[in-house]
Amino acid sequence: MKEIGLDNVALLVIDVQNAFCHRSGSLAKLGKDIDSLVRIREPCRELIAVAHSQAVPVIYTRNVYRADYSDRGVMAHEIRPVLKEVQSCVHGTWDAELTEEFIVEQRDYCFDKSRPSAFFNCGVDTVLRNLNITTVVICGVTTSICVESTVRDASQRDYRTFVVSDAVAELERARHDASLVTMEYFFAHIIELREALSQWA
Repeated sequence: MKEIGLDNVALLVIDVQNAFCHRSGSLAKLGKDIDSLVRIREPCRELIAVAHSQAVPVIYTRNVYRADYSDRGVMAHEIRPVLKEVQSCVHGTWDAELTEEFIVEQRDYCFDKSRPSAFFNCGVDTVLRNLNITTVVICGVTTSICVESTVRDASQRDYRTFVVSDAVAELERARHDASLVTMEYFFAHIIELREALSQWA
């Protein structure tokens, strides 16, 4: 097992928003079974707590869009237009906010993004470079979309990348499992929550 370490490391918490992880959010309104997404709120919270205790920077991301979705592109207008219909993750709405237990503290960072990857035009990479971060630990949702997109971009920027397998989640187990296999094959170290907590504690 590769060691995460405590030096030059940051925790990326991907999109733990009401839209995805709350039973009144836009995904639930679309009839999606979000049980797996709701469940990872607690392991993400545990990771944040231990990161704070060890002075590891915590970086949150949120999917946030204009009400007209003019900043969301082909995906929203052609592939998944139903998201626009329910106004998922619209700026300034409850749906776009992090779920209630995730409070962005003054020492934390929070970036809004309009694409799946946290490295696409939202400033995360700049902050990581300025903090001299060389390793990122990733949790959040969803495994095969925003998490995997972020992992691929982190790896291709030569960050040592760790994905906490039981602190990421997907709507469908098959997509979750396939994504973990893909990321482990070429882009990231896959670890369990207990391993991450024990290393940082």
